[in-house]
Amino acid sequence: MRGLLVGRFQPFHLGHLQVVRTIHQGRPEAALLLAIGSAEESYTWKNPFTAGERFEMIDRALGPLDGVGYRIVPVADIRRHAQWVAYLESFLPPFDRVYTNNPLTRLLFERAGYAVESPPLYSRTKFEGEHIRTLLARGRGWRELVSAPVAEYLTEIEAPHRLSLLRGSARSSPGASE
Repeated sequence: MRGLLVGRFQPFHLGHLQVVRTIHQGRPEAALLLAIGSAEESYTWKNPFTAGERFEMIDRALGPLDGVGYRIVPVADIRRHAQWVAYLESFLPPFDRVYTNNPLTRLLFERAGYAVESPPLYSRTKFEGEHIRTLLARGRGWRELVSAPVAEYLTEIEAPHRLSLLRGSARSSPGASE
């Protein structure tokens, strides 16, 4: 038994961590695949971290969780919704359940015959990627929104500086919006 959780994890925050805990509590016998979506994207405001950096954040955050079996797999976008599920099936280990709150992801996996669950969102306005990226860019208020190992890693890779530069770049681009 294996579940699949797809996300961009930009960054991996406490809301993501709580979702993983909730999934594990509901199915302690099952392993969990965490698919890092948009893995080919990095160094943009929407996707500032590389797939490797996101992998490291997830691994550091989940490492201390007792009994949680997981695998992390980077997944590049193919921009073909009708083929996306088959694309994932072609290189991921088998899975029997999908966890998502994204309506399109739900539709695609349900059409392919998968059981799909929507785990509860935790303080969505607080634990939301763009909000956390904005706080990182400002250099304050972000540490309490990620686990201690992730905060340490974000500091190591100088994420506040990167986000500050990317935020400025996004604002100065024609047609850019926050």
